[in-house]
Parts: sequence; structure tokens; C-alpha cells
Amino acid sequence: MSLEINLSAGNKNNMDENKVYDVLIVGGGPAGLNAALYSKRKGLEVGILSKDLGGQVMDTSSVENYLGFSSITGEGLMKKFIEHVNELSVPYLEYVEVKDIKDGKIKEVLLDNGSIYKGKSIIIATGSKPRKMGVPGELEYSNKGVCYCAICDGPLFAGEEVIVAGGGNSAVEAAIDLAKIAKKVTLVHRSKFRADKILIDQLFSYDNVEVKLETQILKVVGEKFMNGIVVKDKNSNSDYNIEAAGLFVEIGYIPNSDPFKNLIALNSSGEIIVDKYGKTSIEGIFAAGDVTDTPFKQIIMSAGDGAKCSLAANDYINTLK
Repeated sequence: MSLEINLSAGNKNNMDENKVYDVLIVGGGPAGLNAALYSKRKGLEVGILSKDLGGQVMDTSSVENYLGFSSITGEGLMKKFIEHVNELSVPYLEYVEVKDIKDGKIKEVLLDNGSIYKGKSIIIATGSKPRKMGVPGELEYSNKGVCYCAICDGPLFAGEEVIVAGGGNSAVEAAIDLAKIAKKVTLVHRSKFRADKILIDQLFSYDNVEVKLETQILKVVGEKFMNGIVVKDKNSNSDYNIEAAGLFVEIGYIPNSDPFKNLIALNSSGEIIVDKYGKTSIEGIFAAGDVTDTPFKQIIMSAGDGAKCSLAANDYINTLK
């Protein structure tokens, strides 16, 4: 999905390769947009380099946990964010990917189209992407029953039968949350539990939860919307169907940090390591949102991270004067 909104006819693709920006923001999701807003309000020269404005929030059918909006689509929320940034005339370049960053007193961001943009500081806000199962029907029924965020989309399936794919903490936590509102929750995992015992015990305290371990998901099936999955029981080597209105894939996220792995310190999961100010291992480079090792990957957390990094970048720039 792509957001067909002009930030401003005068700002779109109006980045200047000959200019040294105070802050270059890599990423156009909640973290990047809020970083741009705060940077601009500080009087800084700021520009956004983004693969796709709105980020993965664009793939969220309903947001019901963002303060000020009882219910809004992910696309609708990002439209509000972009309109707000637009009021401050922030230049941006969309549909580009960062290939590399060169460190120095003046830092360089190299794009896939060969362009190079320069900045005194950089805020990386490239987000993450859900790890996919890679089975037939998964992409076809994405946002048509297949979801990747139980907190975001769970309320849409109140009173329905749903499935959670995964066996780690995030999958069990999702199943627990869903068990409070769904008619039935079936957790399916291809091997043994990897979740903490305290969470597993809590999961089994719900009467409407069924767990199927050693069970491989083969495909997602349905008509206009998904209506179930086909699985293989590894013990009996037999295939069968599980009917459900929704499938929550909770097998982890992949941080979009690959272009920075040779420069910035990452943890074992590929997340950018940051301190409480959003500082990375490289002076003058900050990171915000889902690409970092901060916990609780939520829209409001990412937006807050963006503001924090902007304020920290402003302090850093002041030391250069």
C-alpha cells in the first residue's frame, strides 16, 4: 500500500544534494515524521529520505490505541501525521533506499539511485518488517484476515475464532490478549514452546485456548477473506484444516538495519543499540523506533522516540557551533 498524498508540491523531491542539512532523517514512519516535526520546530534545516511515507503503519487496518483517536485506520493516522509535517514545509525524497552511511564531521547518506545527501547529524528511523511465514495464501489474505499485530487488529475479531502462529513470548502474549476478547484462540507452532514458563502457565489458564505444537502451517485458505488454515501434524504426518476468521502471525520482526550494519553497533537480533537519548555507537547518529533495541514496538513509542532523538540531535548540533 502506498500513501498517495503530497506533503507539499513545493517540498516533494526538493532535497538539495549540495546542501548540508542539520538533520537528515532516514525513514518516513511515525518516528521519522515526528523527528522531522520536532527538528523543524527547533529551527533546524531538516530533510526526510524515505522508502515509503507512513511505514508499516500503512498496513494496519485499524488503530485503536493511539491517544486522541478512539479508532482510525493506519492510513488515516499517517495522513494526519503527514499533514502536520506538511504545515512546516519539510523537504523530502520518497521511494528511495539508503545503501550506506559515511561517518565524519559532515556525514553522507548514499542512496540506491546514486544520490548523496549530507548532514551534520542523522536520525535513522527505518522501522522493521514482520517476519513472514512464507506459505501460500499468506500475502493474498494479508489485511483480509491475516494480521501481524494482535494489539492493533485484535479488537476487529472480538467474538470470533482466531489463530496465533508462533511459540515464543510474543506469540503467547498475543494469544493471551486475544483470549480476553475472542470466542476461541488456537495457538499453532511447528515445534516446542520457546516462551517463558510464566506466560505459558497464564495462557493455559484460559478455557477458550487450544494449543497445537509440532504442527506446521501449510497454507492459508479462504474466499474473499481467509476462513482457515491447512496444517500438518508432525507426529501423525497428517494434514487437516483449522477454521478461523483471523490469523495472527507472531514469529518476530526483522529490523531494517542492514545498510548500517558495518558502521553502527547492532544486537544479536539486528536491532540498532541506542542509549536513553537515542544515541548510537557513532557520535551524531541517532536511531528511533522499531529499528532499535528499545522494547514495546508501538506507534506511540516510535513517535516519542523520534521526538527524543530530535532533541538529542539538536543538543549535539549545538556543540558543533
